[in-house]
Amino acid sequence: MKIRQYRPGPGMMVSAAFIGPGTVTACTLAGANFGFALVWALVFATVTTILLQSFAVRVALVSRMGLAEAMMQTVRSRALRILAALLLMAALALGNAAYEAGNISGALLGVEALYGGELGPVKPLIILAIALLAATLILFSKPLWVERLLIAMVMLMSLAFLLTFVLIKPDFRAIFAGFIPRVPDGGLMTAIALIGTTIVPYNLFLHAASVRQRWHTVDSLDEAQTDSVISIGIGGLVSITILATAAAALFSSGKEISNAVDMAGQLSPLFGRFSSMTLGAGLFAAGLTSAITAPLATGYIVQEIFGKTGDEASKLPFRLGSLVVILSGTFGALLNYSPVEIIFVAQIANGLLLPIIAAFLLRLANDKKLLGEHTNNWKANLAGIFILSVTSLLGVRLIARALGYWP
Repeated sequence: MKIRQYRPGPGMMVSAAFIGPGTVTACTLAGANFGFALVWALVFATVTTILLQSFAVRVALVSRMGLAEAMMQTVRSRALRILAALLLMAALALGNAAYEAGNISGALLGVEALYGGELGPVKPLIILAIALLAATLILFSKPLWVERLLIAMVMLMSLAFLLTFVLIKPDFRAIFAGFIPRVPDGGLMTAIALIGTTIVPYNLFLHAASVRQRWHTVDSLDEAQTDSVISIGIGGLVSITILATAAAALFSSGKEISNAVDMAGQLSPLFGRFSSMTLGAGLFAAGLTSAITAPLATGYIVQEIFGKTGDEASKLPFRLGSLVVILSGTFGALLNYSPVEIIFVAQIANGLLLPIIAAFLLRLANDKKLLGEHTNNWKANLAGIFILSVTSLLGVRLIARALGYWP
């Protein structure tokens, strides 16, 4: 398939999911505190995401099953299948509920930036309105409408940062120097945050389900993979430009980044006094897109485990799974948990999930009964084993730090 024939598809939903408030914040802090030194972390995370998502796309199109469904089908023991289903749902529900609270809080932060200050007593009403908007889009809109909305939001956010990036005329030699892996003093946790905010486990399930809805035969595999590479590549480019604009505008300024107004300083070369409003709109869009995709992924997983995809009866498990995540995230946001507490839960969930899901995915990608001639070649397996090793170490590091065993 030629690039000129490309139309944005389900892959853009993956970009919409990982370009959330956490990504905007993490990339801004990385650029403001360490300049271009951590560009390599985003490059690694983007390439890793492309590879893992390509496995998920192939499994979905060749087997005609969602990722959770394929995992259940390939576990022979009934007892192990039940245990795997329970663990998968519990871990994803916990992790996605934590992410959802952060996503809704991030959208709220965008509203505060647009408003120009604290929202005061109307804050709970804004949280409920954001949650209601996300729920409405998921439960009552057609999947294609949601997909197009997410694509539009990502494109608008991408355009704002890309235009600013061009306008500030950054030092490209410094940027390319950032492609060489190195961790500056005090930059380890920021590097981990950049990787962790890009490689999101639930995206694998979301992408597999979305791809199967868009394309119906294995003949579309090349088209689906092209969509995946381009869309995730655009998402990675947006992340890099956020880091680069922050590095060019804020690095060495000595300014401490503590809120959305501080973060908006990176957009001032293009938007001037409207930079806070622009970033506010961007944070709201990032929060809303991620607040939609996390429940969507959970809904698909519950649907694949308890219902038959395409069946009218399977809509109930999908809706229940989606609503549980939205309600849990809303409850967390309303309780006004500190970001540290939300990140604590998300770190543990992500640290446990990512290596397990990556191992399952690698196994599925080599299952000849499932994929036939479309199984991994040795190069893909070598890359998969390397990624599994890195994500396992990352998971151990995140869990150990979250529990206080690693400084």
